[in-house]
Order: sequence, then structure tokens, then C-alpha cells
Amino acid sequence: MNQGLSRKDGEMVYLFIHNGTLIDGNGGKPLENAGVLIKDQQIIAAGVEDSIKHPHEKIKYIDAQKGFILPGFIDCHVHLMFTGFRFEDPLFTPLSLYFYQATVNLKKTLNAGVTTVRDAGMADFGVKTAVEQGIIPGPRLQISIMPLSVSGGHFDLQLKSGHQVKTTYPGLPESVCDGKDEVRKRVREVLRAGADVVKVMVTGGVISANDSPEHPQFTREELQVIVEETSFRGLGVMAHAHGSQGIKNALKSGIRSIEHGTYLDPECIDLLLETDSWMVPTMLVHKINLEKLEAGELPEYSQEDTRDVYFKNQESVQSALKAGVKIVMGTDSGIGPHGQNLRELGLLCKAGMEPMEALQAGTKHAAELLGWQDKIGTIEPGKLADVVICATNPLTDIQSLGNPDNIQVVVKEGKIFKDIRMQENSFKDV
Repeated sequence: MNQGLSRKDGEMVYLFIHNGTLIDGNGGKPLENAGVLIKDQQIIAAGVEDSIKHPHEKIKYIDAQKGFILPGFIDCHVHLMFTGFRFEDPLFTPLSLYFYQATVNLKKTLNAGVTTVRDAGMADFGVKTAVEQGIIPGPRLQISIMPLSVSGGHFDLQLKSGHQVKTTYPGLPESVCDGKDEVRKRVREVLRAGADVVKVMVTGGVISANDSPEHPQFTREELQVIVEETSFRGLGVMAHAHGSQGIKNALKSGIRSIEHGTYLDPECIDLLLETDSWMVPTMLVHKINLEKLEAGELPEYSQEDTRDVYFKNQESVQSALKAGVKIVMGTDSGIGPHGQNLRELGLLCKAGMEPMEALQAGTKHAAELLGWQDKIGTIEPGKLADVVICATNPLTDIQSLGNPDNIQVVVKEGKIFKDIRMQENSFKDV
């Protein structure tokens, strides 16, 4: 149910969430009988309910009903324009259908409790703007628009037959680039198109027809050009990286966000620590791909890689956690189903995280990776009012967050986008 707060221009809107246990994202002890006071889009107070002074103005109340009050979650690796992925899809799918499907994907993501995402390819400036303007409901976006690939690489969609199957339209840059000059030009085109972060394929992929996950792609010199051009705008680079050599190339070139990180070796882990870089392991998509493999739903060319990547990814995450590598939540949703994002937290715990650490991987620390730690990621005064209420205690049952029905309320920037409870039992005006 979308209960968006209505307001007249210039009218202040206060929202008070109460009667719940606050887990604010900072890692401290949960606070019982807590309240969160919101003014318009911003949190102005959080703490013990009775200690929060109320303004002498109209307030909208949300009764948490003894549930758990959490920051809105952050998924650092999604594909909102994908609804599953098969190479042949562009042959049969009208361009407009991708955008209509994206509206559903955005809503599913928000309903799962995810209020911010970093899109890892194909969502464009129009999708981001539509969400910002309130035309369609969804999480706020950082976008990479078009991943960069070498010829024959993970995002080169020309097949061995010579046929090319891809989605294209004005404003969407080309992906393939080779050599320092062409790479520099392509980065500038992606930034011109509105990218907040540049995505680069530094290795092959699991569902690639032309390569394998362990194959490195792009030279160190080409990767350094990407980092340099992106840094001119104060932005970052995210690297699709499975194989160890590609991971090393990326880290030595100045890239600080490693997506997947499947075949980590000790040198990779040392480099992640030395450079204070991040790993986004996307464990959920590997599990979903394995389930598809067992159901006979994957093409033959990706079956062996799928099984190997699933188990190697688990081993690498465990090793990275033990070493102290910074790991945050990313799901690759779009390759897998949308709306199951928080299943990733249970998988991180299975790999060795404590539940509180996993919650921070999807909130506070994810905000740090995105460079938005000053406005999202925790519930505290001055932050944007992104708040989730769940029915079950995530510290004793982290896997319960993976069921969107346990996410009872979703508030983004002070606006209620979801409340699955009876309205008359949830709200009162004073």
C-alpha cells in the first residue's frame, strides 16, 4: 500500500515512528521503546520515545507495533532494466517494454526495504530522473548507464556468428572500447550521459558467450585512464571482477570497488587491504544461478562456470572476511529476481558475518562505499528519513529480512511508500 504523505507547498510535515526497537545502523545495542521524529524529508530526533520532544504542530504517527526500526537498506549492485537476462532477449523485446518492466522492478526493490541502489548497467538518466521527480516509485539511484568492455569481452554482445544482439537508443553510449584513446573517449561519453559511477568489465563473466570469468580484460594502462577520467569529476569506478589477475589489475590501477571477487588469492586480499578497497560479492545471484542450473534453465556454455563460481565465491568471501576486507551488500538483482535483495544478508552471515555486521553491510558501510554516508545509512539527526520497520528481530533471524512480507513499512525521505498493515491500526493524527 502506498500511503505517500500529502503536503501543501510550504507546509511542514512531521512523522513520528514509535513503539519499536531501534537498530540505528551504527552497530550499538538495540534501543527498546524507541522513537524517530521526522520533519519533511529529514530525521530530526531518534532515541527513547519518551525523551523526544514533540513540536506543537500536527504529527502523523506510525505505530511500529513492537517491531524493529532500521535504516533503509542499500543495494550496491543491481540491474533495474533487466528482468532476467538472456542474450536473445533484444530480438523479441520492444525497447519500451524494458522501461515498463523497470517500473515494476523499482517498486519491488523499494517494497523489499531497499531505499537506495547503485545500478550496475543499463538504467539511464531518464530512469533516475523519473524516480527523483516522483513519476514512478523506487529507491534513489546511482547509475553507471553502460558498462565498458573490450572487444570480445563480457559486454561485447557480438557473437561468434557475427551477429550482434543488443539494446540501443539515442543517449545510450556504446560499450566496447579498445586502446587508451578509445577508452578515454568512451568514459567521457558515459559521463556525458549522466553516470554517477563508471562500470568496467575487468574480467569475463559467468553468462558470457565469448569468455570465461577468470580471463582478465583491459590493460593496466587502459584501466588507469578510466580511473583518471572519472576522478576529474570526483566520481568512482566499479569493476566487474571474477578472476584474480583482473582483480589485481583493477586494484593496482586505482579502482576501489570490486564486484563479485570470485577467485581471490592471497595477493588479491593483501591488495584489498592495502588500498582500503571494497568488495561487493553478490552472493545471491550465484546462488540463484546455481538453482537455475539444477533446474536445467541455463545455456550449456555457462553451466560449468556457474557451478565453479558459486563455490569459489563462497570461499573467497570467507577468506576476505577473516582478513578484514570491507564487504557490503550487492545482489546483482536483475540477473536474478528483483525484490529478494535482503536474502544477501543471510548469505553474508552464512559466510561468517555476525547479523549486526551484515545489517551494517547493507546500511552504514554501503553508504560509505557510495560516498553518501553524510545523508543515508544510519538513523540519526540530519540524515534523510529512510526508515524500514520489520516484524521480526533481524539479529536473531537475519534470513527473515529476505521475505518482503516481513518488511512491514518502508519510508523514503519522509514519505511512506509501503505499509502492509491495516491503515486504521497504523496511523492516528493529533
